[in-house]
Amino acid sequence: MSLNTIYDIAGSSLNAQTLRLNTIASNMANAETAAASPDQVYRARRPVFSEVMQSAQMELGSQVEVSQVMQSQADPLMRYEPNNPLANEEGHVFYPNVNVVAEMADMMSATRNYQTSVEVMSNARRMQERLLTLGQ
Repeated sequence: MSLNTIYDIAGSSLNAQTLRLNTIASNMANAETAAASPDQVYRARRPVFSEVMQSAQMELGSQVEVSQVMQSQADPLMRYEPNNPLANEEGHVFYPNVNVVAEMADMMSATRNYQTSVEVMSNARRMQERLLTLGQ
């Protein structure tokens, strides 16, 4: 495996984790967004990662890409708030079924994965610099 391949793999991981962090931020920002009906309520989003082989050759490692961003199929939360302007005839308002604690845990995991990819790229750069000084 060449050092350039390491940069490609770590770079694809950085892109995937960035999208993951953006979807988590979107979910958390909309966690308390009210809607008048279950059809209008915000649905949590989750990226789906897939492995992409770099070439037909037998190389070690592969890149990661986001194949799609799925919306949650979980039922929204229904709260009785008759004074809310979005309340239906029965006085119910619908909220996303977003678990903020789970989103925070997912954010910490994504952040750690991002940091690990940055460290991999930094180590590869240091190895290239050491190779250049080897002949001196």
